[in-house]
Amino acid sequence: MVISQNSDQEVAHAGREPPPRRWTGVDLALALLGIGPLLILFLLVVVIGLVTPNFLKPVNLGNILSQTAVIAIVAMGQQLVILTRGIDLSVGSNLALATVIGGLTYQQIDSAPLVMLAMLVSGGLVGAINGTVFVYGRLPHPFIITLATLSICRGLALELAPGHTTMRGMPDAVSAIGNNWSLGLPNSFYVVVGVALLLFVLMKAMVAGRWIYAVGGSPEAAKSMGIPVKKVLLATYILSGLCAGVGAIVLSGRTAAASPLYGNLLELDTIAAVIIGGASFLGGRGHLFHALIGAVLIGVIRNALNLLGVDVFWQMIAIGLVIVVAVEADVLRNHLEARARVLQAGRMS
Repeated sequence: MVISQNSDQEVAHAGREPPPRRWTGVDLALALLGIGPLLILFLLVVVIGLVTPNFLKPVNLGNILSQTAVIAIVAMGQQLVILTRGIDLSVGSNLALATVIGGLTYQQIDSAPLVMLAMLVSGGLVGAINGTVFVYGRLPHPFIITLATLSICRGLALELAPGHTTMRGMPDAVSAIGNNWSLGLPNSFYVVVGVALLLFVLMKAMVAGRWIYAVGGSPEAAKSMGIPVKKVLLATYILSGLCAGVGAIVLSGRTAAASPLYGNLLELDTIAAVIIGGASFLGGRGHLFHALIGAVLIGVIRNALNLLGVDVFWQMIAIGLVIVVAVEADVLRNHLEARARVLQAGRMS
């Protein structure tokens, strides 16, 4: 008889719909912070479009995509490093060195595949050095080695460049990648999409992507689970270097030149793009979409200020203020997430 009563109760309970989830102020604030960068980008485009009609012209929007392509590509590599609680300060100098290596290769042989391969190998090699020294040299933080390679790569680029200055000329195919348009969009936009798709597959469809998030979330826990933490860290820095190499191809193609002066402060732009987009310095949380949103936001702000005739120094101040707001948003998000966990635990008890 007891079994029958329990069965009846279970059936009645199973047929009863769960109570609707009640949204609290903390839940709403977290949701707004989650879509905040995208919402800000949308509102910014609308406001600037009303103030400056030329902003929304297709040619200008295409120029924004072209001008932000390099930041977007390199920022996606930076995103992977930041996901593991690291940082890569060498990406700007790495890119400059890669363009110089490509320019020197072009002086020896007019072959677009070889020139592009030289830039990719150069970028990947610097990334491998960063990762190897950091992981196997047991450095306390990648800041140290990437700061060192920032200086070393810039010095090498200046030394290798004839006359320590810009080298003119790139293969036609490289120039087409950085300078030409197809189907109403700059070719560099398709490069950004291609890199994003490859990294998206890595992060979402392959076990290596889950390993990167696990290492960033808790390196010790990842190690106890059998995840090859050292190899994962090394791979992220190599990927960051390769993204710098791809960025070098796009930039040298857009300018039809190679220069040891390219990529100045690019490391700050890419870090800003990642953080402005909503990723966290704490690691283990973020999405490639964040880096893309952040890169476009930076491009939109700079383009709008240029159209409005604002001095370049004020542009730098504006980007700095946006970074401060983004970092504060990350701090607020962490606080609200902690509050949400406490409230959730209270409901379950």
